[in-house]
Amino acid sequence: MFNEKWLVINFLFICAIILGGSLRVAALEPSGELDAALLVSGLEGASGSTIGPDGALYIPENAAGRIVRVDPETGEVTEFASGLPKRLVHTGGIMDVAFLDDTAYALVTLVGDPAIGGEDIAGIYRIDDADSFTIIADIGQYSVDNPPVPAFFIVTGVQYALEVFDGNFLVTDGHHNRVLQVTPDGEITQLIAFDNIVPTGLEVSASTNTIYMTEAGTVPHLPENGKLMAFEPGASTATEIAAGARLLVDVEYGCCGTLYALAQGEFKEGNPEGSPAEPDTGSLVKANRDGTFTVLMDGLNQPTSLEIIGDIAYVITLNGEIWKMQGV
Repeated sequence: MFNEKWLVINFLFICAIILGGSLRVAALEPSGELDAALLVSGLEGASGSTIGPDGALYIPENAAGRIVRVDPETGEVTEFASGLPKRLVHTGGIMDVAFLDDTAYALVTLVGDPAIGGEDIAGIYRIDDADSFTIIADIGQYSVDNPPVPAFFIVTGVQYALEVFDGNFLVTDGHHNRVLQVTPDGEITQLIAFDNIVPTGLEVSASTNTIYMTEAGTVPHLPENGKLMAFEPGASTATEIAAGARLLVDVEYGCCGTLYALAQGEFKEGNPEGSPAEPDTGSLVKANRDGTFTVLMDGLNQPTSLEIIGDIAYVITLNGEIWKMQGV
């Protein structure tokens, strides 16, 4: 029992690093090649993000169980949906949001696992209006019924990113090391599985039928294990696009097909497994054709999600801030 409990506690600390946990206020202003300005602060457990059909940013607040709409120009925050499951530990609850046509969907995780507690369903929730929703896919039960090999002790998995591709949803599971495909009717299948690489963020290209994915890598989150990968539906392996950034958590397309990614930061040697990245060591990076990354902005405080509109990057951080960075 002691070992099992230690494993669960250790895993939850790892989740806090990768999937959203620290609420520390940023001490440093990011610096680098881009012009950075703080757009929003005070969000409650901000994790994923998306750009809605109206051009606004939509951000889940997993500590509050709601999704907010943020005007990308003014930073005005308005509530979009509420009443969704809140996180039970340092992470979980609403992890990401995506739109299929004009309807929003939320990805919820770690709200009903035997090791965590809770009685809610881990899966995809369709937002029907401001305070009601419909669960369209029970990913937690699918994970119990279809465990990865080898099996992991969080049996419902830890889902991280939600993306729409070819009329379906893609979901990364950073604990079960796989990407799932979910139809709008709730049919779930495993799209691709990996070794223990901790898949996190997603981006897609419909024109090239390509899915891009970031790998956080396991402790100690060495730079060479922070990778940007690509694969096509039906593939059994992914191709490395770039590597060399610590604890990658998201990827987005920018102008002219350039790929940008977020690295959460440096792991301090000697810290116990599961310790967070060092404060203010995250970065926004650009993938180069030679397989390397160029750092465009550093000093980010545990960034978790990235959106790009025109030449502006919007970086969401674990402590509930949104930074606006012009010049990508």
